[in-house]
Amino acid sequence: MTTALITHPDCLGHETPEGHPEQVARLDHVLAALEGKDLSRVTAPMVAEDDLLRVHPRSHLEAIRSAAPASGIIQLDADTYMSPGTLAAAHRAAGGAVRAVDLVISGEVQNAFVATRPPGHHAERETTMGFCLFGNIAVAAKHALDHHGLSRVAIVDFDVHHGNGTQDLLEDDARALFVSSHQFPLWPGTGTADDTGPHGTILNLPLAPGTDGDGFRKIYEDKVFPAVAAFKPELLLISAGFDAHRDDPLADLRLDVDDFAWVTGRLCDLADDLCGGRIVSCLEGGYNLTALAQSAAAHVDVLIARGAT
Repeated sequence: MTTALITHPDCLGHETPEGHPEQVARLDHVLAALEGKDLSRVTAPMVAEDDLLRVHPRSHLEAIRSAAPASGIIQLDADTYMSPGTLAAAHRAAGGAVRAVDLVISGEVQNAFVATRPPGHHAERETTMGFCLFGNIAVAAKHALDHHGLSRVAIVDFDVHHGNGTQDLLEDDARALFVSSHQFPLWPGTGTADDTGPHGTILNLPLAPGTDGDGFRKIYEDKVFPAVAAFKPELLLISAGFDAHRDDPLADLRLDVDDFAWVTGRLCDLADDLCGGRIVSCLEGGYNLTALAQSAAAHVDVLIARGAT
């Protein structure tokens, strides 16, 4: 068994204004850090429209397509931009997540890391938000449930920002558990602990500014791992944002590379116990380029070690 790395050069064609934190260099640094590793390298396909329509209405897809510029960079909301290459990048990002699910469920690989951009966990049903156009990991989750016929999937989001989009897209589906640890207060201002969704399948874990690795590990041991184990998913998905690193410019948590490696290993332990080790991880945030590259590499190193056993 192996670990798949799923990406596409189109994801480097999504350009943002100078100084914007979600920049082309993010993916360049991640891919450079993964160069030479023992990975099955897979091209991210364009997402099928049916997969997008499981979580977004057609009006959202049409609005994004009609907004796509032929030249220059246009602004969709306070934080999210489109360039001529953005539409293809967004379709590759969602398509890569779907392809990862296919590979892992078929047994072709043990686990997969989807290194694409733009990220997805802030995109709501009809709203682009926080650098995100489509809900990539929610699209993947619904594909696993509706196309592959799984009964339960779990998504763990350790990005420093609340995965409001993933929650919006999945909270009505009792087959999906969504767990988000995030700094609070912090943009987007959602994700309070009492917000558990209509089916009780949402677990929001706000972390105070300044929380370090010890505090992060404790809440995962006390809350996250028991909740995932109790849900008994048949596939574990990870929204792997690395902006909780102490050097990230957009937030105030104090995690180190070792903390990301630790949580990846513990999630692999859970997946081994619950679902045959099947994990799909999708890149979300991380805006200090060095910290992002080092953290993503540590995350993938753990996946590789587990995929080889």
